[in-house]
Amino acid sequence: MAGVAIYGVIFAAAVLADRVAPYHPTEILRANRRIARYLPISGDFWLGTTSSGMDIASQLIHGARTALQVGLTAAFAVVAIGTLLGLLAGYLGGWVDKAITRLADVVLGLPFLPTMLVLASLTRPGTGIVVFTVTALLWPNTARVIRSQVLSLRERAWVEAARVTGCSNARIMFVHILPQVLPLAALYGSVAIGWAILAEAAASFLGFGDPASMSWGVMLQDAYANQALSRGAWNWFVPPGVAILAMVLAGFMISRGSEKLLFPKLGDT
Repeated sequence: MAGVAIYGVIFAAAVLADRVAPYHPTEILRANRRIARYLPISGDFWLGTTSSGMDIASQLIHGARTALQVGLTAAFAVVAIGTLLGLLAGYLGGWVDKAITRLADVVLGLPFLPTMLVLASLTRPGTGIVVFTVTALLWPNTARVIRSQVLSLRERAWVEAARVTGCSNARIMFVHILPQVLPLAALYGSVAIGWAILAEAAASFLGFGDPASMSWGVMLQDAYANQALSRGAWNWFVPPGVAILAMVLAGFMISRGSEKLLFPKLGDT
């Protein structure tokens, strides 16, 4: 419930960003006929301003949109691909199982951040390459767990009964077995959201993000480039860091809570 509450707050901020944010995230503000640079927290500027005179609170609120866009898209893709391949490998077995398992082993051996940076340098940097990298490198975790679950389910009596009644393999997999493994797949999807947020923040901090979109990673990169730490401008770099931490922590809380609901026997060991 704590994880869901955190996601609820971030979702509300993303949806209502235009109404809640006091300023446009890239608007250069003025105070006393001068650019409002490095202003502290006040009633007019909830989290102060940047070196360019932009409102930090407005950037933080609008950054929730990018976080949700990247996180939810990547999580959906990871769950969809991982569940499909795990279902095929576990139920069909044979050469299909061997091919998918070997492919998963190869992908799991790839380093996450270097792979993402190489792909970003060879293509167009932005949120799209982050989503692609998270999907391409995280689906094996979901696939392996779903495969092991399907290996157990395919031996159940109700699956054999479906075969006897003439159900095709496709119907058994997608109508009878798939609903049984979807809660487990959703659990791994919540973890993928956190990975996607961290990946986007890392890519933006290293200069491989989308400069046209406001995100928490872009805020950290901008703060670092303008030496916010040495200036003591903690109100600039701490809020996006806390937001990223909260987003990742929420996914972890949901995954741990889901484990207790889906596998109550694990709590007894």
